Amino acid sequence: MKKKYVVSRGLAFGEEKDMAKLTSYAKQGWVLERFAPFGFLLKKGKVQHLSFAVDYNKDPDDEYFAYFEQAGWTHMCSGVDYIHVFSSPEGTQPIYSDRETTLEKYEVEKKNTGMVALPSLIATILLFICGNLEGVSGLMEEVLIWSGFATMIVFVFSGMPYVGYRYKLSKVRKGWGK
Repeated sequence: MKKKYVVSRGLAFGEEKDMAKLTSYAKQGWVLERFAPFGFLLKKGKVQHLSFAVDYNKDPDDEYFAYFEQAGWTHMCSGVDYIHVFSSPEGTQPIYSDRETTLEKYEVEKKNTGMVALPSLIATILLFICGNLEGVSGLMEEVLIWSGFATMIVFVFSGMPYVGYRYKLSKVRKGWGK
């Protein structure tokens, strides 16, 4: 079976565009199989006219998936145990069709990414400062500096989505109904 890798813009920054891209590929017979690093893995199948949507829920149960199924949405795949992609025939009522639930969706994600971003930022700063102190040298200096780089990576992969969700929240608050 043919497979295709598609790069994601990152759900915090390009969720709507990523879902539109999946819709476009489905019309060409490429349907979402699963998440892949920094993107999606599609498999070749029959042409379908689908809409796609993302929901975030840690530890979903059968009732969670049944709720979406009753609304006409089929679970396609999940990533990192809390990001769930659903599909439905085009024209199905969107998962998030009102301002309050959309705000809630992005508030939860902003909070989750912020809980990692802030501590990793503080740890990065402290490790770099400690690694550059006068009395620190040799192996300890190397360990502190390299640990600073490691926490910086954690900060980038949590801080950027945090900024993205803050931006989405401001857009929803300002522009809902336009």
